[in-house]
Amino acid sequence: MFEASGQADVDLRGVAEFTANPYPYYGKLRATGPVHTVRTDEFDLVWLVVGYDEARAALTDPRFTKDWRGLPGAPEGDSVFLNMLELDPPHHTRLRKLVAREFTARRVESLRPRVQGITDGLLDAMVPAGRADLVDALAFPLPMTVICELIGVPDLDRERFRRLSNGVVSPTSPEQETESVRVMGVYLRELIEEKRAAPGDDLMSALVRTRDEDGDRLSFDELMGMAFLLLVAGHETTVNLIANGVRALLDHPDQLAALQDDPELIGGAVEEMLRYDGPVENTTFRFARENIPMGRRTIPAGAPVLVSLAGADRDGARYPEPDTFDIRREPQGHLAFGHGLHFCVGAPLARMEGRIAIGSLLERCPGLALDTEADRKPEWIPGMLIRGARGLPVRW
Repeated sequence: MFEASGQADVDLRGVAEFTANPYPYYGKLRATGPVHTVRTDEFDLVWLVVGYDEARAALTDPRFTKDWRGLPGAPEGDSVFLNMLELDPPHHTRLRKLVAREFTARRVESLRPRVQGITDGLLDAMVPAGRADLVDALAFPLPMTVICELIGVPDLDRERFRRLSNGVVSPTSPEQETESVRVMGVYLRELIEEKRAAPGDDLMSALVRTRDEDGDRLSFDELMGMAFLLLVAGHETTVNLIANGVRALLDHPDQLAALQDDPELIGGAVEEMLRYDGPVENTTFRFARENIPMGRRTIPAGAPVLVSLAGADRDGARYPEPDTFDIRREPQGHLAFGHGLHFCVGAPLARMEGRIAIGSLLERCPGLALDTEADRKPEWIPGMLIRGARGLPVRW
């Protein structure tokens, strides 16, 4: 899509080990500087920010733009991408204001009994079997059900939507991405028309009719972008928060035992899960508006930039023993949900779902362990956006 020019510091094309475990690679890069150029299967050349301080600064630096429209090499615009994540102020500010009024902490907290109820129902179905793929049985259906109910699409064909969502955020080919975006657009257009014709007591209906004090409202294309962002980001990140978090516990039996002994540690444990192996590996693109010095390098004007949340959150200059998983760590300031203007609006909901899902799972399945008899190697999600695996076989 977008290309920087020049030589890459490192070529990661075809390196399967990078997809399975990118942290050693980010660590080697960070050891020689906080900013590098890399070549990957997705990108011919891109600037990658791996240092914590530099990443945090880049996430709030107005010299970077998120809005790629009109840039050389930009693809044809699609209304599903006309959302807060890909826009700058004042457009971003306006959209976030219109959404935030319907996505308040009070509304999220009011969902707690329902989130617990959905979790309990999923565990009721899962526990008697003694083994399961945790992604299929809990990590996917929980956030998918919650976001569908919140937005107002309880009858969504979730498996079909899951395939479309995967095709957008972790495509295996450009053709799959293009087709997934096209089909997703058709579906969302129909959804918005339905909400306009027969609004309900749900978030999507509220966004259709909401206006601010000056009468401003979301355009049709903006509603498309917002529906896409809420549905896709509203479940993809939480699926992998839950699955990655449980995998980290199972890989560290001492930490699993500590959490089982003291369930009150769940809040801090989820924060450490986010820091240690969070669901978003790297941000979406930013572009340098001008030449930007960073570290001992200068990112040239127009260059595409990825901020590595995964790389930054393993920076030893910020976190002592950063590759150690410690649920008692004080992880304040991790970047798993971003930072600044684009900090994830759904972070409170994701945190609540993670705490309820993992806490309830450990209570109901005290003997939880990896299912080594499943004879199934992890199928890691391709690409540099989402960090996680397609499945997690467990037994108890």
